Amino acid sequence: MADTNYDLIVLGSGPGGYVAAIRAAQLGLKTAIVERENLGGICLNWGCIPTKALLRSAEIYHYMQHAGDYGLIAQQISADIDAVVKRSRGVAKQLSQGVAFLMKKHKITVHMGEGKLASPGKLEVKGEKGSETLTAKNIIVATGARARDLPFAPADGKRIWTYRHALVPPEMPKKLLVIGSGAIGIEFASFYSDMGAEVTVVEMLDRLVPVEDADVSAFLEKALKKQGMTIHTGAGVEELKATANGVSAKIKGKDGKVQSAEFSHAIVAIGIVPNTENIGLEALGVKTTKGHIDTDAMCRTNVPGLWAIGDVTAPPWLAHKAMHESIIAVEAIAGNHPHAMDVRNIPGCTYCRPQIASVGLTEAKAKELGYEVKAGTFPFIGNGKAIALGESEGFTKTVFDAKTGELLGAHMIGAEVTELIQGYTIGKTAELVEDDFIGTVFPHPTLSETMHEGVLAAFGRPLHI
Repeated sequence: MADTNYDLIVLGSGPGGYVAAIRAAQLGLKTAIVERENLGGICLNWGCIPTKALLRSAEIYHYMQHAGDYGLIAQQISADIDAVVKRSRGVAKQLSQGVAFLMKKHKITVHMGEGKLASPGKLEVKGEKGSETLTAKNIIVATGARARDLPFAPADGKRIWTYRHALVPPEMPKKLLVIGSGAIGIEFASFYSDMGAEVTVVEMLDRLVPVEDADVSAFLEKALKKQGMTIHTGAGVEELKATANGVSAKIKGKDGKVQSAEFSHAIVAIGIVPNTENIGLEALGVKTTKGHIDTDAMCRTNVPGLWAIGDVTAPPWLAHKAMHESIIAVEAIAGNHPHAMDVRNIPGCTYCRPQIASVGLTEAKAKELGYEVKAGTFPFIGNGKAIALGESEGFTKTVFDAKTGELLGAHMIGAEVTELIQGYTIGKTAELVEDDFIGTVFPHPTLSETMHEGVLAAFGRPLHI
């Protein structure tokens, strides 16, 4: 009989779960991981990674259609949605296999099946070959989350989709309704628009990507409208019905008027639901808030020996947050003394066109918290590399504490800003002040120079605008 006693069991193999298992193995802990579907979890198989593969295809298709802007000739351009999806699934499969390799490399035992907490330190796993009980002094819950349905119009996978259906569409939408303008909604709106669909976005709040700085939201709305999208903010979908030929919707605008509209398909992107049902939390008395598991700064729950990380816990619900939490939890389990994570130093990225990236406080939030603020904005049109790339749409904005020079937040929209934001994230984590950024040499010509100029602009001394 296989050994079922471990130092640590991780329930869920998403970014948080598999990284937790790897770090535990590195620290000498005998580790097991339990997964009910695919190694790598939702992010790798049905989220972060395959969406980026789709968006890359859409980006290249966009460039091909605008080849003339670069002095090139490309004729009879077309897109094969099935081939695009096939490539995306191949990327996800490759990375899932990579996680399997890492589990084997680090001698982590993988148990495929449904896991349920039976009692403190015990986890029951029901798999294809039957049930078994695993034991460990410590268990990390990393079960993630799933898409939230509209209560009056659950997704059917044919006409009404969640992100999962949108990743493997049964057909290319002609006229698409996207409900919700967070990262998931806007990324799919961007993808399908670039692939040729007529896209309408409905956002309940008063602006797109509402967690971002207001200037970013305003710029994005203008850019998407220029691309041909229809945008409704401060609006809601009051009725959504699948029909034989599409979807009928009733949209209530900010003026209170309700209009009917017809679409071929709809994507519902209105948030997530934590995967906390049927895993034994209630029997153990685990405390939760709105379904999400409550944890302390070290990711401990109120039950000794039980830990939780990632989307099953508090926001922000980001893969990189889950990964970082996994290290904190495992280091604490191993008896080390990890630093608690400051959520203000977690960057956020949205891979629409143009891209969005940010870290820290928005200008409005900083003022609300009582800071005396110095904010500066530098447009990409003033950057040589952006112009050479044909990507002069966007800006970099910084928010500083006027009294101390501390960087409070940075907000970017434009080409490749998701790759640039980490520079500000490092500076913010290291508690750098404006002189540190101003005194840093940025290579020329690069898009990163907009970061330097964004700091200079906050202090009234930009060089190229």
